[in-house]
Amino acid sequence: MEVSNALKRKRYNDDNYMEAEVDLSLLEAVEKSQNTVELLDLRTLKKLVLSFERRLKENIEARLKYPDQPERFADSEVELHEELEKLKILAGAPELYPELVNLNAIPSILNLLSHDNTDIAIDVVHLLEDLTDEDVLEDNDEPARILVDSLIENNVLELLVQNLQRLSDKDPDEMSAIYNTLASIENMIEVKPTVAELVCERTKLLRWLLGKIKVREFDSNKQYASEILAILLQNSTANQKRLGQMNGVDVVLQAVAMYKSKDPKTSDEEEMLENLFDCLCCLLMPLENKERFVKAEGVELMIIIMKQKKSAYASAIRALDFSMTKYPPACERFVDVLGLKTAFAAFMGKIPISKKNKKERYQEELEERLVSLVASLFGGILRGSRRERLLSKFVENECEKIDRLMELYIRYSDRVTAETQRLEQLELDDLEMDEEEKYNRKLESGLYTLQLIAVILGHLWCSEHPQMRARIELLLKQQKLTKNDIKNILQEYHDNIGDLDGAEEKEQAQTRIQKIISSF
Repeated sequence: MEVSNALKRKRYNDDNYMEAEVDLSLLEAVEKSQNTVELLDLRTLKKLVLSFERRLKENIEARLKYPDQPERFADSEVELHEELEKLKILAGAPELYPELVNLNAIPSILNLLSHDNTDIAIDVVHLLEDLTDEDVLEDNDEPARILVDSLIENNVLELLVQNLQRLSDKDPDEMSAIYNTLASIENMIEVKPTVAELVCERTKLLRWLLGKIKVREFDSNKQYASEILAILLQNSTANQKRLGQMNGVDVVLQAVAMYKSKDPKTSDEEEMLENLFDCLCCLLMPLENKERFVKAEGVELMIIIMKQKKSAYASAIRALDFSMTKYPPACERFVDVLGLKTAFAAFMGKIPISKKNKKERYQEELEERLVSLVASLFGGILRGSRRERLLSKFVENECEKIDRLMELYIRYSDRVTAETQRLEQLELDDLEMDEEEKYNRKLESGLYTLQLIAVILGHLWCSEHPQMRARIELLLKQQKLTKNDIKNILQEYHDNIGDLDGAEEKEQAQTRIQKIISSF
């Protein structure tokens, strides 16, 4: 405790001195920093490392010699702190990182993350964050890779997370160190994406992050924890499954449930809520997590959030879409808990108005999610009373939902036509583009949503309901279209269905689409 206080006094005295001498020292500091950058070469690096190693050795010896007399090793700790501060200057010369690794300084630095004095460990955390900072590593890919590889080989992930578990949000210095620990991990993932899975395999970071998002009070570290969790889950099925096994689906649902009837108070809190929904949607990729979501009454919670019409409204629709995609039990639960009324109100454009959702892109994304959700319902509920309830929605109010569907069909069809013409013009201008790239460009312009609209129209036609068929034919005729136009879109969709989760599933999907095509 005395040693920590000594370090804090050192920082306090330095701050007061700087305030008193601000007029004279500012210019000197700028000049010194400029000179240091100029002199930062291999020779300077060796001197810095040697001086650091000497102070480290002195501190180890003093602690061993006087284990029960902190005042006898306090000075060596202050000096060690100063050496770690000096090493931060290396962030100004990332090209020297390979030499730092060759000098074998990394193990000595990292071992200090386990130092008995938390303040020394915090110094190392800040140093690592500086060295791996995204702006520092920009345009220095090879030195960055060498540094990160060395850090990983010397157990930086394990040491950072072990240290994280002894830090408290109640102490300002430790709270800052928590933030910088997460920043260092994010920086390393940026350089080496495999770190995202390594850190979850080798450490208890996922469990720590879950504990952090459970806390009711909002702070910057809870926000950052939600962001890191989303990054870890983003492109890793292994991490999605791992978190699912740790009751992660339930914990994330509890975290978003805090906002079922209230809005975030600040933009930072709003960003955290979006991060939490990103986590939830990533978690809903593996089949076993969809099952956990349904068991934890996630479908019901998302419907409640929609009904409350708070800022999480669109995010709840997105989560429902992920949960119902290729998972009939979620579709069935959705119908059973009376989700159709809420979903179709949104489908008809009856969405809560706020500054955020007045934006055109927000409305479009919502439309696309709702089309996907309705298509999933038709794909997941193939027969029985639930199917009848779904189909009956399209007969209500003189088939107004078929009118809406056709309105969307025309809008997305026009977009895809415009993009197709643009691509043809690019080819005339000698810009080469293969068929796959052209198809992907069309998907981005709205073709995928157009295909799903055609799939929904196909399901309605397959029902052989005379009123629905008559309405579809009337609307097609009014737009000078025929059933062949829909069939052509469905055929293109059929021919380009990806591998999904295997050849068998692809074949089943193609069979379903072919059946719809044949019904026209």
